[in-house]
Amino acid sequence: MPQDIVFSFFLVFAGAMVLATFALFTRQPLLIAYIALGAIVGPFGMGWIEHPDELADMADIGIIFLLFLLGLDMQPSALFAVLRKAMLVALASSLVFFAAGFALTQAFGFSTMDSVIIGLAMMFSSTIIGLKLLPTTVLHHKHIGELMIGLLLIQDMLAILVLILLGVLEGGSSMPVWQPFIALPLLAVACYLLVKGVLLPLIVRFDRYHEYLFILAIGWCLAVAEGAKLVGLTHEIGAFIAGVTLATSPIAQFIAISLKPLRDFFLVMFFFALGARFNLQLLADVALPAMLLALLVLVLKPVSFRLLLGRFSERRELAWDVGLRLGQISEFSLLIGFVAVQSALLSEQGSLLIQATAILTFVISSYIVVFSLPNPIAVSDKLRRD
Repeated sequence: MPQDIVFSFFLVFAGAMVLATFALFTRQPLLIAYIALGAIVGPFGMGWIEHPDELADMADIGIIFLLFLLGLDMQPSALFAVLRKAMLVALASSLVFFAAGFALTQAFGFSTMDSVIIGLAMMFSSTIIGLKLLPTTVLHHKHIGELMIGLLLIQDMLAILVLILLGVLEGGSSMPVWQPFIALPLLAVACYLLVKGVLLPLIVRFDRYHEYLFILAIGWCLAVAEGAKLVGLTHEIGAFIAGVTLATSPIAQFIAISLKPLRDFFLVMFFFALGARFNLQLLADVALPAMLLALLVLVLKPVSFRLLLGRFSERRELAWDVGLRLGQISEFSLLIGFVAVQSALLSEQGSLLIQATAILTFVISSYIVVFSLPNPIAVSDKLRRD
């Protein structure tokens, strides 16, 4: 039976209203309320929403808008500087996280291929959790925001490489491994030229029509996101490039303010879909390894980033701050697990382990940040920063 989209939206947002109110009264992070709602009404809970994947596809738009808004506040010169500094840290930390995930799953008797893919999934941190819980003023105007964006972008490129390699192992990918790394600078240059030659003249000519500027911004974001996907990158990287190339526009801040409600609308759906797709009935099969793997991630990632960033002249406080904010696995980890299962490279148990670890690290790292670091949804007035 087709899923009623209006009823689904009613459950998502009316339910989010109720649980978010309860979360605020009990001083809990709002993200936890959205994930819990998905688990309650999803196919493995009450079953009121039978096909959460349909909502998840729409929820991905929220991630695209999030990256677009980040790009709008990132000047190209600052981006290049921070990418150079973050490169070694991102590569070294990824190797550490891969080795730890591989070793732990081998100890629990998973197959070598399962352990390799689970190790790969442990390499990445969540763009959404990391940046959603970073204050806007810090994200846009301070070094920690630039550094986190640099680390996450490099991780995104590594994730693309992993996805290509999985396609090669399956025999279903015709894309050369080097293609995304050639496509990235070419796409950036093409977008820069289009902004200078087409978008900026249109903005100057029609800057009085706010509705037109709003539509132009969304169209540009989604057009570049789709173009990036066609050349072997991801929608998210394309959206970020669209934002960076438009950052010098005089209306960049107007666009950023206009799109924030739209971004938050889709991000609520993302966390809801994350909870709804988690099979609680099979959790007992991987409960112990999932808890230990989550604990490993929650401890190892902050410590590794603290040591690696400290080695490259970052202040101790900043290094700890970055490490705690990136102390979880990523939405890319879930995608890697899904692709590997579809390619028959990962067992169902291995996929469930990745999902359980993602949920646990998302939840616990959110608590750590919300209760100990400045963030927009802190329950303490002292830590709340918009």
